[in-house]
Amino acid sequence: MDYQLYPLGDQALLIEFGDKIHMDNYTCVQQVSSLLDTLKPDWLIEYIPAYTTLTLIYDPLLLWKRSKASPYRFLCQEINQLLSEVSAQEMNEKRTVMIPVCYGGECGPDLAFVADYHGLTEEEVIHIHSSGDYLVYMLGFAPGFPYVGGMSGEIATPRKRSPRVKIPVGSVGIAGGQTGIYPIETPGGWQLIGRTPLQLFNVKINPPTLLQAGDKVCFQPISSEEYLNLGGVEHAHHS
Repeated sequence: MDYQLYPLGDQALLIEFGDKIHMDNYTCVQQVSSLLDTLKPDWLIEYIPAYTTLTLIYDPLLLWKRSKASPYRFLCQEINQLLSEVSAQEMNEKRTVMIPVCYGGECGPDLAFVADYHGLTEEEVIHIHSSGDYLVYMLGFAPGFPYVGGMSGEIATPRKRSPRVKIPVGSVGIAGGQTGIYPIETPGGWQLIGRTPLQLFNVKINPPTLLQAGDKVCFQPISSEEYLNLGGVEHAHHS
């Protein structure tokens, strides 16, 4: 396992497994995350997985008391020892989450643009998008917002030049070679091609996010009637 360690302020450490979005690098992120979940070291406050990195938030006072030296240097020794024990075992079976999506119309106001941009029909864009082999690489930007990799380059589309002031909850969008889902109403510049009636973020449940890093995702096209029956909002206003 190849990696580099970097300090982030006085109580965070960054483990970098590579500089490109690749399944091998992300597998390393997931393996070390899983190991930390199992070991639960007392110095660890929180960890944050991303595409190619894992950020560890640690308790510097605890490490200083233990080492009587630089908490960061002591932690580097701990991490090097920890990662030397990580084997190439198969990762735990990934969870697959089905996301129903009502494509086009009010739910997907940019579907026609994406189709025209690639010289495709709207139906072809829907078929390509809903046939992808998707993986949630990380959550970020907004609570529960999944950055999803695995979308076909056939429908990769640049962000909008002028972002919308409000993106409706559940909107499914495309930005470059990524697709994602807006869990809350927020400004954004992704090309909106559909909406899901599923609630991706709910503070009343634990965990509050429907999706987690490492989940596999399948998009299932549904009709506008099915969207409403599953709890979707009837009218979406776009700014």
